[in-house]
This record gives sequence, structure tokens and C-alpha cells, in this order.
Amino acid sequence: MLEIRYVWEFPVRLCHWLNVVSIVALSFTGFYIGHPFFSAGAGAWIMGWMRFLHFSFAYLFLMSFIIRCIWFVIGNPYGSWRMFQPWTTQKGRANALKFFRYYTFTGKQIPYEVGHNALACTAYAVIFALYLFQILSGFALYGMYEPGSFWNVALGWLLVSFDAQWLRLGHHLVMWLIIGFVINHVYSAWLMDVKELNGTVSSMFSGYKYINPKDL
Repeated sequence: MLEIRYVWEFPVRLCHWLNVVSIVALSFTGFYIGHPFFSAGAGAWIMGWMRFLHFSFAYLFLMSFIIRCIWFVIGNPYGSWRMFQPWTTQKGRANALKFFRYYTFTGKQIPYEVGHNALACTAYAVIFALYLFQILSGFALYGMYEPGSFWNVALGWLLVSFDAQWLRLGHHLVMWLIIGFVINHVYSAWLMDVKELNGTVSSMFSGYKYINPKDL
């Protein structure tokens, strides 16, 4: 008999969808800022609107990142820092290898996990580090255009340490890494939903998964 378990708490789901909206908007507007691909008549001010939207969604992304970091501390075991614990055990590392082999079509067996598996946790650790880089580099570049502002005072040292052009290039390249992660993430979520039949995709809307106690 299946057991319904509340896995993803509301703040986790909220941050997930805020990230979805933010990444799509930031990628589109950021790509346009770097490579304008359409124009309009005089007075259209398209670049100005693109920059305004980019900075607006950057603040939304920052808010989502802060909320998620707080939930790393106070959330349930599936969404807190404790989800990274599998890497501290031999069994957890072995399970990560099994998932890697499954994703790369070199193995057929996968261990069952209620929350994130060890391999996914590693990917999320990397992606959150990339999120942090985007936030710091983006707001450092933002502050460059308003000397003496909060962001210029707080993050201006990055412009001195790495040079604005290198920081801008890194910001652009990481955007593509995040887009690549999103493509893999959608595929992996769909694959696990089909393989495990536990509502992996729908759980990010409802928070609930369908668990077979025998699988545990």
C-alpha cells in the first residue's frame, strides 16, 4: 500500500518556481544586453527596459536564494543541509555512483530515495555555488554604474580583483552552465517520475510523494 509523504515544504517549492521564472527572465534579458538581437524605432528604449527587467528579476532571484539558504537551516530533512549527508557515508557514495551509471546508460540499477539522491545533491551544491557567483558578479557589475551605492561599496572589490570584463565574461559563461543544468534537471525529473512512479514532477507543485514502504 502506498504511503503519501510530505517531502517538499512550501518555501522549497516557492524558491524552486521563483528560480524558474528568474532564470528564464535573466537569461533572456542578459543575452539581449550582451548581444542585442532586435531593435525598434527612435524612443523605443528597448535596452533600458531590458536592463530594468534584468535588475528586477535579479532582486527576485536574490530573495529566493536567501529564503532557500534559511531553509537549509530550518527545513525538514529533505530540504535542509542534512540532504547532503549521504556523501559522508560509503553507502551514500556507492548510491551516487549507481545513479551516475544509470544516467550515463552504463548501469540499470538505481537505489530508491525519497528526497534527493546523493548524485543530485552534488549537482545542487555546484548549482548553488554558481547561483552565488551570479549574484555577486551581477550586483558588482550593477554597482559599477552607480559609484558610492550599496552594491558598489559592498562588491566593488570584485571589480578590482578580477577586472570588469573578466567578471562580465564569467557571468555570461555561468549563465550557459545554468541553462545546461536546467535542461538536465527537467530530463532527470521526468525520467525519475516514469521510473519510480512516485509523483516526482507533481511533488514540486503539491509537496507530496507516493512512497512504497517496501522500496525503503
